[in-house]
Amino acid sequence: MPALPSRPGSKPSTWPTDVVVIGATSAIASNCTRLWLEGGASSVLLIGRDHAGLDRVATDLRVRFPAAEISTSSIDLLDVGAIGDAVAGFAGPGTAGAAAGAGLTVLIAHGSMTEQAESQADLAKAAAVLQVTGVSPSLWLEASADTMTAGTVAVLGSVAGDRGRRKNYIYGASKGLIERMAEGLQHRTAGSPLRVVLVKPGPTATPMTAGLPQKGLAPVSAVAAEIVAGVNAGRPVVYAPAKWQLIMTVVRLIPRVVFNRLDF
Repeated sequence: MPALPSRPGSKPSTWPTDVVVIGATSAIASNCTRLWLEGGASSVLLIGRDHAGLDRVATDLRVRFPAAEISTSSIDLLDVGAIGDAVAGFAGPGTAGAAAGAGLTVLIAHGSMTEQAESQADLAKAAAVLQVTGVSPSLWLEASADTMTAGTVAVLGSVAGDRGRRKNYIYGASKGLIERMAEGLQHRTAGSPLRVVLVKPGPTATPMTAGLPQKGLAPVSAVAAEIVAGVNAGRPVVYAPAKWQLIMTVVRLIPRVVFNRLDF
């Protein structure tokens, strides 16, 4: 198992017994799932739209972890009614998730990325990015936080949401929505047994970024290790790799008059 990084002064880690992953076929999500199972999680529910993809992930996990309970649920992740029903099914009163209490971790990991130029030229494509990558994960986050009484709910934002840039502002706007939702829920749940974690991956080598220049992309296994460590520790914000926290702090502090001259 990859070594899980620690942070000075971070909270003690809580390893989950029960894991629910929404958008479970993504590369980051599947790598995180394997790490949680390697660490001792005993039950995993994989949720997504692609039934065949879920079966492939589940089959692989069952071979690797024969003692674990691996189940799948194929639903429309954009269907508001289905979101509520699904969350009630894994975290509502009387469910195994509710019984797990602090041992339940939910990871919301779905999204899509279209080239900025394509989204600018086609409002339907822009709407799809905002819906799939921003609105839907935010609704899953709201429903999970509203239903769970303890445990951890984590959602994948992105460093792209830290500041609007001409090259990816539509995708960045969807991730900015997730950040505001996570911040508000962290405020709302402060002092409760429920932990809300916002994860901000930097550019990562995944199928979603296959069409981009690969130089500088972080290995997905390393990013997943950072995410699992941060989520287990309940850190409010997790940059993965961690260097992006400093990088994006600098980017946010660049004066507008200077920033507008930059092409990135």
